[in-house]
Amino acid sequence: MRGSRAYEIVESLTTEVGPRMGGSEAYDRATAWAQAKFKALGYDKVWLQPVTFPVWQRHSESARVVSPFPQRLVLTALGGSESTRGDLRAEVVEFADLEALKAVPDGTLAGKIAFVNLKMLRAKDGSGYGPVSNVRRTGASEAARKGASALLIRSVGTDSDRLPHTGMMKYEDGVAKIPAAALSVPDADLLANMLRRGKPVTVEMNIQAGFTGSKTEYNVIGEITGRSKPSEVVVIGGHLDSWDLGTGAIDDGAGVAITMAAGALIGDLKQAPKRSIRVVAFANEEQGLLGGKAYAEAMKDAMPSHQLGAESDFGAGRIYALYAGVSAGSRPVIEHIGTLLAPLGIALQASGGSAGPDLGPSVPYGLPWAELQQDGTDYFDYHHTANDTLDKVNAKDLDQQVAAYAVLAYMAAETAVDIAPEPPKTQP
Repeated sequence: MRGSRAYEIVESLTTEVGPRMGGSEAYDRATAWAQAKFKALGYDKVWLQPVTFPVWQRHSESARVVSPFPQRLVLTALGGSESTRGDLRAEVVEFADLEALKAVPDGTLAGKIAFVNLKMLRAKDGSGYGPVSNVRRTGASEAARKGASALLIRSVGTDSDRLPHTGMMKYEDGVAKIPAAALSVPDADLLANMLRRGKPVTVEMNIQAGFTGSKTEYNVIGEITGRSKPSEVVVIGGHLDSWDLGTGAIDDGAGVAITMAAGALIGDLKQAPKRSIRVVAFANEEQGLLGGKAYAEAMKDAMPSHQLGAESDFGAGRIYALYAGVSAGSRPVIEHIGTLLAPLGIALQASGGSAGPDLGPSVPYGLPWAELQQDGTDYFDYHHTANDTLDKVNAKDLDQQVAAYAVLAYMAAETAVDIAPEPPKTQP
């Protein structure tokens, strides 16, 4: 808490690399940056793990209301969206939520633009994200099933800035692929206000985007070697990629910096813990958890040697809660760690939490996990926007998180107990 290297690391990443979308040349530079940073921080081993995926690129995007109140609209294409192949002009039909869109008969939106205007609710734990992000992920196929020529959604965000939030969507097999974009929150309100006046509203949108083949990129992994059980590992990390609109400071440059700095603190000790500390900078989380899935697949046979996993991917706010997915017999280890974290303002929770997006794919293979829950009250003000920049990061808040990850990782690596995963939950 006297000061960590986390802010220095995230400043370096956002300044020297900046936005680093999966499949881009910038991500290749981020890979080289991460390798060099692990080595400079004193990690004993640094290596790459391949991840292959289709490459989606954003080229240009624009929109305007043609009638009855001509104005520019601010929007951004959703990741994975098809192009409009020139100007697409159509009347807009508004829906309050995804269920309202699903309720209209198939074909009734022929030649029209579906507009889903569902507001996200602000919450410290980010619980407002799930219901709204489902609109982003699946809305295009639902709109296409109804005959729509395009989808517009209210940005998945809690801000009032005229900056739209991107994010990944996916087309359903066997359903027409239509272009999909998010309006900034004020522009969604503007469009809704126009529609309230009872006149047909026509919008013209032009999105040039799409997939351009495949590419192999890499998870970048650094490890501090354990002194007596080096083949057993505690794994922590965040994702190295970001969306292209901002510089990826909070999503997830902060998470990479926090976990890199925590591992480096353990590496600086005169004596390493019993087990190894592994820090993973995951590739292309944003477009489908691809680095996390590749890690799980590569390590599935070695998952019994994983002592614990914890991931930082919820911005740069302070940690306030500790959750864990471990067996009842391993719970005393977590409870002891909880007592050590209490002075940092972190409270142990009896249930709940999750392993995180990139470590989640490893859980079915037997990964015990912990979650250090961050305060995400303002996280979705900036998430996936041009506003995800370094000025949103507070160095002292990062120091608190580095301290927490260092304690968690060291104690899990040093304990005499082999931590076991919680048993699978039975379906009712």
